Amino acid sequence: MPNKLAAKKSLRQAKKLTLKNFQSKRQIKDLGKKIVKAAVAGEGQVKEQLSQFQKRVDKAVKSGWLKKNAGNRKKSRLLVQVRKLIKK
Repeated sequence: MPNKLAAKKSLRQAKKLTLKNFQSKRQIKDLGKKIVKAAVAGEGQVKEQLSQFQKRVDKAVKSGWLKKNAGNRKKSRLLVQVRKLIKK
């Protein structure tokens, strides 16, 4: 346990940021899985969910949680996967 006031504050901030980062990561992964399931089922909500996914990834890139190329790679790979599933 930290003794100094600044160290205590730093610990509190680290806990908050860790939780926030985990939630962001979880939301992006869950949304990607939902999109794939919707594409397999042939639902019409795929377009809306894709835009939400892209929005989440772009926010993560903007905040520095994801690097620019990593975000673009996630979006690209999901789009390719969805297009393959829709064609079937």
